[in-house]
Amino acid sequence: DGCGHTVLGPESGTLASINYPQTSPNSTVCEWEIRVKPGQQVQLKFGDFDIDDSDSCHSSYLRVHNGIGPTRTEIGKYCGFDFQMDGLIISKSNEVTVQFMSGTHISGRGFLVAYSTTDKSDLITCLDNASHFSEPEFNKYCPAGCVIPFADISGTIPHGYRDSSSLCMAGVHAGVVSNTLGGQINVVISKGIPYYEGSLANNVTSKVGPLSTSLFTFKTSGCYGTLGMESGVIPDSQITASSILEWSDQTGQVNIWKPENARLKRAGPPWAAFISDEHQWLQIDLNKEKRITGIITTGSTLAEYYYYVSAYRILYSDDGQKWTVYREPGVDKDKIFQGNTELYQEVRNNFIPPIIARFFRINPLKWHQKIAMKVELLGCQFSIGRAPKITMPPPPQNKNDNKNDDFSDDFIHSVKTSLQTDKTTFTPDIKNTTVTPSVTKDVALAAVLVPVLVMVFTTLILILVCAWHWRNRKKKSEGTYDLPYWDRAGWWKGMKQFLPTKSAEHEETPVRYSSSEISHLRPREVPTMLQTESAEYAQPLVGGIVGTLHQRSTFKPEEGKEASYADLDPYNSPIQEVYHAYAEPLPITGPEYATPIIMDMSSHPSTPLGVPSISTFKAAGNQAPPLVGTYNKLLSRTDSTSSAQALYDTPKGQPGPGAAAEMVYQVPQSVAHSTGSKDE
Repeated sequence: DGCGHTVLGPESGTLASINYPQTSPNSTVCEWEIRVKPGQQVQLKFGDFDIDDSDSCHSSYLRVHNGIGPTRTEIGKYCGFDFQMDGLIISKSNEVTVQFMSGTHISGRGFLVAYSTTDKSDLITCLDNASHFSEPEFNKYCPAGCVIPFADISGTIPHGYRDSSSLCMAGVHAGVVSNTLGGQINVVISKGIPYYEGSLANNVTSKVGPLSTSLFTFKTSGCYGTLGMESGVIPDSQITASSILEWSDQTGQVNIWKPENARLKRAGPPWAAFISDEHQWLQIDLNKEKRITGIITTGSTLAEYYYYVSAYRILYSDDGQKWTVYREPGVDKDKIFQGNTELYQEVRNNFIPPIIARFFRINPLKWHQKIAMKVELLGCQFSIGRAPKITMPPPPQNKNDNKNDDFSDDFIHSVKTSLQTDKTTFTPDIKNTTVTPSVTKDVALAAVLVPVLVMVFTTLILILVCAWHWRNRKKKSEGTYDLPYWDRAGWWKGMKQFLPTKSAEHEETPVRYSSSEISHLRPREVPTMLQTESAEYAQPLVGGIVGTLHQRSTFKPEEGKEASYADLDPYNSPIQEVYHAYAEPLPITGPEYATPIIMDMSSHPSTPLGVPSISTFKAAGNQAPPLVGTYNKLLSRTDSTSSAQALYDTPKGQPGPGAAAEMVYQVPQSVAHSTGSKDE
């Protein structure tokens, strides 16, 4: 009467004292007999040990023996509070007896111990959690029987489990190990999340958990995808049932809860059986053999119809005629799966080992009010078919042919159902029969390298094309022998506005034009010359008064020929030179530009729009420009070509034309006044 939680698997298991982790009752005893396959040994690992040692292990103790029965020999006798058992206890044979005695005591939790065969070198107990290990990734072996009522887990897949959760119990919840068989887990530690969801899966309830510094997840084979109920890959014609609920509501509307309604997460009513008994079933045809690793179920999902299935069996078939009930390996009774506890929550159950079949049938055994459910199947493609039979070597031709045939049949049967593992010589690794590990790595490497190389070559080609295109555009815009764009006059036109005004000591002689050369040019040649030689000559700084008075600049002549413009020669120069159509190039030592004069014309009469006016510039030095000597000549030419008389004005504050030595600026104006008004 002293036995507590006990699961004895073929290769591993878990034992605990009665009432663990609470104090065990006085005067109780329990004895466990453990057997594994012949030729193997048993190892025991304590997860917790707390037995009263007040009487030096006389009445309360734990004793381990080699063997079973009267011929057994003692390995050790143990007691003590918070006793730390370093290492493992290893038997000498494949049989071990564990005996627990509880005498008169006041405290003591008892013990919890895990066992396995000695080939499981990384055995852990059901109480170990992720915080006990410092590695970011590790492999451990979980014993059978780790679904224990005194351990908690928080989280779910794929988000992960809180680091305080039991590793093995979380592995059962995730569907990576079986509670009745145990198994290997591959754990990955990562950063924690603020909130952990709760769910029900594989008869394990995961609770909602708060923030933690780290979490853990499991590496799996990846065969946990949906098989097409929710997405519609499985057509309605391949979903059938034993009966269909059909009824009329108070308004007279007929409601039919057909089998095709049994699609998870689909809005609307579920499938429901017309009669609620243990002979009802929902059948799904997958169209070909597939590897089925799990199932998810819900109830009706309609608040006004509180229907759900709380327990069911699973049957499968290759032809839809002969059905096999799912059983766990080494167990001689049908496995009953826990269903829903209410109509909304999704409950997951996994098949370890997976089912390989085409036809899948759910047989409800318990329900609430009526049989109604929605489902989804988990798994992946099973493309190898019956590959194990093909890869087997041919049997030798001798008198033992019948025995070899029997072995081959048993081997194929074990791959299909995995119910009798003791009849097979080994368990085939299905994952490695399709593609060898080296090929898998090469395929994954090629899948990464090929897109990267394509992107690199595409980028290089685009760069070369863009560079070639840019070079051609540059040649077209600048020309083969043209100046670079930063040396053109257009650039200086914009920059000259920011240059300071020339000082007086750097100014040179007035800029002169040859009107005769302009007159010889055809209209189309003038803009051509202006364009090709514009960088050699200074450009005027345009003042606001010039636009208002329509004065003609001395820098760039207009196209065509104005009246009396070509005949005017306001400058008397003894040197005969050929002048350009633009301003004369500036000396190297002098300022780079001519400085325009901004004049205050407020006291002078407006110039007619049709008559051009000529502005002059300040001469170098402090002397006035030698324009007085040409006064009569300019005046006579003006009088001979126009009915109007030319009048020379002086800047404000200066004396009249008589004071030639003091005159600095002179501006010719054509005004319609008499000679007498000029004298005034």
